[in-house]
Amino acid sequence: MTDLPHIASRLFATPLLVAKPKLDVILNIIGPRLGGAPIEDMSPLPAREIEITHEGIAVIPVVGTLVARSNYLAAASGLTSYGDIGDAIENAATDPRVRGLLLDIDSPGGEVGGLFDLVDRIVSVREQTGKPIWAVANEAALSAAYAVACAADVLTVTQTGEAGSIGVVAVHVDESNADRQAGMNWTFIQAGGKKTDGNPHAPLSSEARADIQADVDALYERFVSLVADRRKLSPEAVRATQAGVYRGQMAVQAGLADRVSTLRQAAHDLANDLHRKSLSRGKAAQPSLIRKETAMQTDDTPEPKAPTEPDKPQAPPVTQPDNSEAVEKRLRADFAELADVAAQGSRLGVKLDVAEAMAKGIRPDALRRTLLEELARRSDAANLVATAPAMGASESPIVKRAREAAARRQ
Repeated sequence: MTDLPHIASRLFATPLLVAKPKLDVILNIIGPRLGGAPIEDMSPLPAREIEITHEGIAVIPVVGTLVARSNYLAAASGLTSYGDIGDAIENAATDPRVRGLLLDIDSPGGEVGGLFDLVDRIVSVREQTGKPIWAVANEAALSAAYAVACAADVLTVTQTGEAGSIGVVAVHVDESNADRQAGMNWTFIQAGGKKTDGNPHAPLSSEARADIQADVDALYERFVSLVADRRKLSPEAVRATQAGVYRGQMAVQAGLADRVSTLRQAAHDLANDLHRKSLSRGKAAQPSLIRKETAMQTDDTPEPKAPTEPDKPQAPPVTQPDNSEAVEKRLRADFAELADVAAQGSRLGVKLDVAEAMAKGIRPDALRRTLLEELARRSDAANLVATAPAMGASESPIVKRAREAAARRQ
């Protein structure tokens, strides 16, 4: 049986960070049932699974009404708890297969309880793992869901996606007239002047209203501060939105999103951004290697001859050809090959640092041997080979060597 008092306590006389259209739906569905109408038996919505793309991007769904716990109201709306979202993000960020995270958000918001703790948790995971977290409003990142989206490094929105609704609302239902018509008279015996403030069986007193308003205002200021800090906006600019909802390009113009893109494009852009940063780290290591190459070349040059007699004309110095261009070209080729080996290793669950390999002067063949040795040490190498993704028409030499090592141990 559905726990109606528990549902009511979560909906009424308590602040909510939820968009008004969704609030209207909840009130229209749940409100009449609280008066005695039955709640239909509805199956919960199927949970969406986390997807990891072939580029190493974990797509994490943030869908439905957001709540502190997801064990109630399932008949009226699909729910996602803040705890489940935080666990999914943390698990993905610590997965060696994952290079970056993308939040797929389609939510009108929800409860206040647990929201700000989740935002802090997301930021902490980002700082501890160093893995970027992006978000897409696909199709709605509103109210509490927009607060979650603001924790991301980059926030995109689809062409018809919605962002915003930066506001707080609390609802009080006065059932006293309905009680009188039903012949019911409620009497509360209480200790503590505020103990029954906001109960639905009496009109809302001015004192109770002021207390609820003060709570709403305090939460609103915290919400505004969060958005202003994460989106690099002034608090005045955030308040000026008046809890409005901005769609697509309008959200970008208002500073509530960074760009317009689809979920698929955002995942591709995140992968490209990671690739560019990897190349930049590799280039930063190249100057020391170039200097090392130059030093090796000078070691092979012949010893200088003894100085000639002062009265004899000296021969002009021999100009050595400038090989820096050729060296740089070879280093770029080495880096590309190292990056390819690292990518193959990542797909097989072995993490290799290309920038470190470049800095230490490790050649691609040596890095490939390191990967093969690591795969050979794993007791389940056969399983790794069986699950390795296809590498095209020809089999990868790494996969081939690992397959042979597994066969020899059988």
